[in-house]
Amino acid sequence: METRRKTKRYIKPESVKELERLANEKEFACYPNFPYPVKASYRDDTANGLTKCVIIWLKLHGCQAERINTTGRMIDERYNVEDVTGRTRQIGSVRWVYSTTTNGSADISATIKGRSVKIEIKVGRDVQSDAQRRYQQEVEAAGGVYLLVHNFTEFVNWWSSYTKGDV
Repeated sequence: METRRKTKRYIKPESVKELERLANEKEFACYPNFPYPVKASYRDDTANGLTKCVIIWLKLHGCQAERINTTGRMIDERYNVEDVTGRTRQIGSVRWVYSTTTNGSADISATIKGRSVKIEIKVGRDVQSDAQRRYQQEVEAAGGVYLLVHNFTEFVNWWSSYTKGDV
């Protein structure tokens, strides 16, 4: 008999519910006559979901925030040919081009209250690499703020202490 590992059911934290409320209020204010508004729905249980939550929160509060892509890109050099028997074959290969960003760059770059803030997203068992630690030291030595975020509630707590109601 095969035993299946049960995954924990996702329970949306209050901080994510607050983000949804703020996003919906802004959307309804921008389009008051739209008869069928689509309600925003967010999750913070994946790295992509948490990154999206943080960026939207910052933008809703008048800050500048952007996601930094450090993965590079794939160049597809494959093409299809037809052989003498009439079959289609694929020839060529896929090539990977490394990113030109600084090694260890944070996932989110933001400007909050006039200061540069770099935010690294870590979900689950994910931990900082040595390059990311060096990048953190460079940012902090230059007077910037470096933040390591594991869940959205942690980020909102940092936000409220950092802004103290100013933004």
